Amino acid sequence: MELLELALSMELDLEKFYKEQADLNKENSLNVVFTMLAKEEKNHANILMTKADKLTLPLEDSNILLDVQSIFKNMDDFTSGKQNFPKQLDTYRMALEKEQESLKFYQDLYAVASEEQSKTVFQYLINQEDKHCVILEELVKLVSRPDEWVESAEFGKREDY
Repeated sequence: MELLELALSMELDLEKFYKEQADLNKENSLNVVFTMLAKEEKNHANILMTKADKLTLPLEDSNILLDVQSIFKNMDDFTSGKQNFPKQLDTYRMALEKEQESLKFYQDLYAVASEEQSKTVFQYLINQEDKHCVILEELVKLVSRPDEWVESAEFGKREDY
């Protein structure tokens, strides 16, 4: 039972973190991303509370990857001064690290789970946390690419002059 309580605490902490980030980004489209992630973590907490009470719950697959695709497509509308990027990037990297820790934690729980219902719940949570990692990896890539990627005149396609 201690492991389930730890997992529940972790999910509630992530929900709180994402809500705080959503509040900090009310002015831009990242508010939607963090609000979605907070909702997902709350759903995970509900699943774990249900599991702790030995009740069954239908595990519906999340559509967060489809929902967030439109947000990434519209990121060109997002404007922020250069001074905000390191803070944003640090936030995304920290969130990604937390999601990776959650993923590892659920993989470990899955490995030691003995009953089939527990394995099903943990596999579901593994899949969900993996999706969150994909979203955050894309955010990190999107924000860091302008600082890290430089086109080389030697290798890029250029018009002859």
